[in-house]
Amino acid sequence: MAKNTNKTKRPKRPKNAEGRMSLKEHLIEARNRLFKSLIALALCTVVGFFVYDDLLALLIEPVKDAGGSVNFTAVMSPFDILLKVALFVGLVLSSPVWIYQIWAFIVPGLKSNERKLGYAFAAVAVPLFLSGVAMAYFVLPFALKFFIGLAPENSDTLFTIDTYLPFIFRLLLAFGLAMLVPVLMVGLNMVGVLSSKLILKNWRITVFLIALVAAMAAPGGDMITMFALAGPLFVTFAAATIFCVFNDKKRAKKLKAQEAENERMAASGHSEIDDLK
Repeated sequence: MAKNTNKTKRPKRPKNAEGRMSLKEHLIEARNRLFKSLIALALCTVVGFFVYDDLLALLIEPVKDAGGSVNFTAVMSPFDILLKVALFVGLVLSSPVWIYQIWAFIVPGLKSNERKLGYAFAAVAVPLFLSGVAMAYFVLPFALKFFIGLAPENSDTLFTIDTYLPFIFRLLLAFGLAMLVPVLMVGLNMVGVLSSKLILKNWRITVFLIALVAAMAAPGGDMITMFALAGPLFVTFAAATIFCVFNDKKRAKKLKAQEAENERMAASGHSEIDDLK
């Protein structure tokens, strides 16, 4: 008996060219993006266990150079610090994945032809994030020397590892995340979410927020660290604003040319109808 080889084909789901999603689809999308980010974080955290000794020595070196020392004060401190260092390494190494996933979560609400910007966004954002982390490590010795210099003479400056490392990690991540703001501005402008007019209208608020973020990231209000973070942020913000202005002008010019072409086509259609009459 011959078997029926004709399988019922399921109709293909039409492509969502406009990128519209329901609330349920957005939640599913968020879950999937978060799951991918966590997998990348877990895999990269494993690498942190192998580089723990070298990285910890690198993080403690600025304290020793400034004349201080770091001590373990609890029995479980070495294991706790091992986990924190490994997690920090995982967060930095997996930055290409979770930065892209953040952008990709925004992308489904946009047109399908704009999704290619996600790769460009990640390609620019990741180096900026890593450069922010590196810049924070560069200004770290200056901040430590400033604080250690405030200690009275003939006194020893001792830091507990449980308070020192979280302070370092917050500083490094604050610098890295702050460097993502300009590229986020450009990305949102390119997809038409953020206009240059809105940026220019609220530039005073943006400058204030940059100064506020720099002040919060600077440990204890250290002016050197604050200016080291605020300076590059102001420069990248200005560059992003200039790019957004030119991009909006280019978009407006293209839209105007398209409207003129539509009017010409409409006028040509009306003339042909009149000739038929």
